[in-house]
Amino acid sequence: MANVKAKLQQAAEKGLISQEQVTPLAEFLTQTSLDVPRFDFTHLLYYLGGLIAIGAMTLFMTLGWDEFGGAGILTISLVYMALSIGLCEHFGRRQLAIPAGICACFMVSITPLAVFGLQQMMGWWPDDSSYREYHRYIKPLWLYMELATLAVGVMVLKRYAYPFIMLPIAITLWYFSIDIAELLNPDLGLHWDFDYRAKVSIAFGLIMLVIAFWTDLRSRKSLDYSFWLYLFGVLTFWGGLTSQESDSELGKFIYCCINLLLMGIGVVLIRRVLTVFGAIGVSFYLGHLANKVFADSWLFPISLTLIGLGIIYLGILWQKHEANLSRRMIAMLPQSLQELLAKRGS
Repeated sequence: MANVKAKLQQAAEKGLISQEQVTPLAEFLTQTSLDVPRFDFTHLLYYLGGLIAIGAMTLFMTLGWDEFGGAGILTISLVYMALSIGLCEHFGRRQLAIPAGICACFMVSITPLAVFGLQQMMGWWPDDSSYREYHRYIKPLWLYMELATLAVGVMVLKRYAYPFIMLPIAITLWYFSIDIAELLNPDLGLHWDFDYRAKVSIAFGLIMLVIAFWTDLRSRKSLDYSFWLYLFGVLTFWGGLTSQESDSELGKFIYCCINLLLMGIGVVLIRRVLTVFGAIGVSFYLGHLANKVFADSWLFPISLTLIGLGIIYLGILWQKHEANLSRRMIAMLPQSLQELLAKRGS
């Protein structure tokens, strides 16, 4: 509130608005930004509390829960889910979107535990694996839990429409891609085939990135529902791509080009996660050139310096003509993409 009011006060001093408009405008802008995720102490407490609660029922689950048996685990899970629904509704009525979204996220996150309890209760669980292994080991038997989580996630998202619900959905898609790889190739359980797993990761990562872009377009007039899909999509795709072994310099150059493309797409869509991973990939390639290809060449550092200075100069030229070039390029895009870029740019 203080920061917003200070900026409005500066605008009033320059004659852009009247002094009488400062306070009501500051209150309006502060109120409308309450539900936007930001890095302040209030939101830090929201997310810290929510992640601790989610972690307690997922990553930090102890073996002691096995003592409750399948029926006990299912009952406790359903109680937790009912409690999270009640809190989500309560916070929603009070227009506290961030806490409400965290509670809805908790509801989806506990779904695998409920399915695990149901399978144990019905005698459908095939071995002595415990739930805590769900987040630690790759096994095809988790697929039922993952499919159920995705189904619940979609229903909860349709009902409550809080972007934070996309977090467990994105993580589950990531888990699903890893586990389905082993289902499609049962011999993976006998040995680690990194090349096969990497190829599956690349394929699923691309699929997730396409879904993220589609979600981005669909939600261009509302909240940002695609952030977590972009994050885990690029993690899966880039991780699989970087894990590929190749002795071909052409293959490594193509890897660099793909990372440059990631950076370009990230800049256009204003998705920093794509740009960051693309930049890391390009850095890996340049490191390879310095350590392997041009290890004994004194010209390489000089050439790289000149290339860097040239890129800086291109940046200067782009800044000088950015408005005109951007306007021309955006005009050639579909209307839906124009609206998305306009929103992201704002």
